[in-house]
This record gives sequence, structure tokens and C-alpha cells, in this order.
Amino acid sequence: MLSIIDARTGEPVAASVRRGPTRVEAHARGYGAASLRVLLVADLLVRALEMGGTPAWALLSEGASGRAELRAGAAALGMHPFEDGRGATGGTGAAQVLHVVGADGPAPDGVRIAVAPVQGAVPDWRAATAGRGDPAAGGAAPGLDPSVLRLALLAVERTEPLRLDEAALDEARDTLARWRRAVADWARRPSRPVPDEVRGRLRAAWEDDLDVPEVLRVLRWTEDAGPELPDGARFETYAYADRLLGLELTRCVGAPE
Repeated sequence: MLSIIDARTGEPVAASVRRGPTRVEAHARGYGAASLRVLLVADLLVRALEMGGTPAWALLSEGASGRAELRAGAAALGMHPFEDGRGATGGTGAAQVLHVVGADGPAPDGVRIAVAPVQGAVPDWRAATAGRGDPAAGGAAPGLDPSVLRLALLAVERTEPLRLDEAALDEARDTLARWRRAVADWARRPSRPVPDEVRGRLRAAWEDDLDVPEVLRVLRWTEDAGPELPDGARFETYAYADRLLGLELTRCVGAPE
């Protein structure tokens, strides 16, 4: 079961409860890297809850500004759609509300998930009119894969400040390209199930306060493991973890070499 640290008390709480669905409310202040990081943590919470069998909804708080830009950025980064906080049908009857809050965000009552600030600007895809669709609808500029930004934001523990610079983006770009090539290659081998030990390590990581950097470390271990780990099992491991990460790791499967 997913356990998350409540920033108000410093104690872990169960993110899912048996009485009903969980509502995940993102408190963002205008468009920017810090706000996208808040929304991304909310998206990860929804994904982790759903993988554990708990219905969940992502919402934008009533006080969020720049809502159109935030939604466009979230869509480009492959996040769940965010409903409006006021009168959201998805949140009706929620057994629990989780508030995802940035460093300069409000202090709402209830379980509060803190997200540290980001130093650096979001790469500007909004001015482009080509590429993966209209930027106003969440598209991206030609040559810019939003998954690179998503991975850069995931690479650092959410409670730690993050520096979003060219070095961080270059590292994320190289890692993503290498993993996608590897996954496409592994997909040509006979499929094998995710080893129980590896599946357990992945779930233990994200169910322990949503430790995504540890999930990434497990994937690096899987990549570097010796021949005792079949390539088909590596493929299934990456596909399984990507249900949480949302990095389109299987995107190059079947593509011409």
C-alpha cells in the first residue's frame, strides 16, 4: 500500500483508504518549472494509486493561476487531465484528499505532500506551431521531446531542490534515448515475466513515499544486469515501471532501425 509523508506532521500516512477513492489536489502558482513539478507529483500519485487498485482523480486547486498554460504543459508531459477543484465530479465522495503543495504554496488542512522548488526555466515549446500538435492543446516544439523534461523532473527526490539546466536536460535526453533503444532491442527477444524480486523492488520504492529516484536506480540495475536476466524480462520490467513513470519507454518498439 502506498505510504506518503505528511509534511504537516512528518509522519507517514496511507495514501489510499478502503472507504472510497482518493482525490489528489495540485496547488500550483502560475506556469513554470516549479508548478509543473507540483503537477507531476500529483500525476505520479494518481498513477501509483491506480496501480494499487485505488480510484483517484487529479485536480487543480481553486487558487491556481495560469490554468490554460498549466493544462497545456501537463498534457505535453503526458499527465492525467486535471479537473477544476470547485465542483469537480471526480472528487465527489472522495474518502481522502491529498494536497500537493510547492515551497511557496498554501497550507491547506489535510494530508500535505511537499514539493521542493526548481531553479531554472521550462524549455519553451509554447511558441512553436509544428511538432507534436498545437502547443495550445499541449503540443511540443519540433525536436523537443517533452519526456526529456519529465525525466529531468523525476530524477531528483521531490523533497530536494532541483536545478533544471542544460546539463540536467542533456543527461535526461541521453538516458531516455539509450533506454528506448534498449527496450526496442529487448522487445525482439522472447518475452519473460518481470522477476518477482525486481517487481518487489519497484513497488517497494514507489510505495515508500513515492521514491521515484529509487525506481530509476532499479531500472539502471536492470539495464546493467548480467546474462542471467533475460532480455525479455528486461523489456517487461521497463514496460511495467513505465506505467508509473510515463516516459514512453516502448515508443521505439517496431520502429525501423
